[in-house]
Amino acid sequence: MRRNMAMFIVALLVVLSAPVSAQQFTVKSNLLYDLTSTLNLGGEVGLSSQWTVDLSANYNPWNFSGNRKMKHWMIQPEARYWMHRSFAGHFGGAHLIGGGYNFGGMLPFGIKPSASGLGGNRYQGWMAGAGFSYGYSWLLNDRWGLETSLGLGFIRFGYDRYDCKTCGEKLGSEKNNYWGPTKAAVSLIYII
Repeated sequence: MRRNMAMFIVALLVVLSAPVSAQQFTVKSNLLYDLTSTLNLGGEVGLSSQWTVDLSANYNPWNFSGNRKMKHWMIQPEARYWMHRSFAGHFGGAHLIGGGYNFGGMLPFGIKPSASGLGGNRYQGWMAGAGFSYGYSWLLNDRWGLETSLGLGFIRFGYDRYDCKTCGEKLGSEKNNYWGPTKAAVSLIYII
């Protein structure tokens, strides 16, 4: 956990130490994560007229009634190439994903674990992956914008599985590979 936090701090410092001038830095919040009660904050720095670096951090520390939880933390740095100019219009990106999670008794948007094939177990572990994304950003005025993006890629999961009847007895450890959506965002942006 300390190593992961140290990596997050170093990545954040790299993004924040880049030279910043007018309209070359944004702060954003992904409204889709807000719907799942996940705290999130992102920032993007312009490197040139067509290249930017984006970094988002997400954290969900909540326990819900009946020992249900969707706890997780995740960081997702991304290099972006803008088709016309930074922070406006179409962009393509390459992103990394890293984080940890503790899911049990629920999934986002009220999806029942039994309907998803996860059964009534609790899963606690780590994830790491990479992917490619496409997005579009609309400038609403001089300071505000709206951005959408969707990413596809690969994630490697390592986890311990627990019996969720008591959420205490460990049933085993496993690793899984996942290919599919790795990013979805509808973000409100403030331009600094």
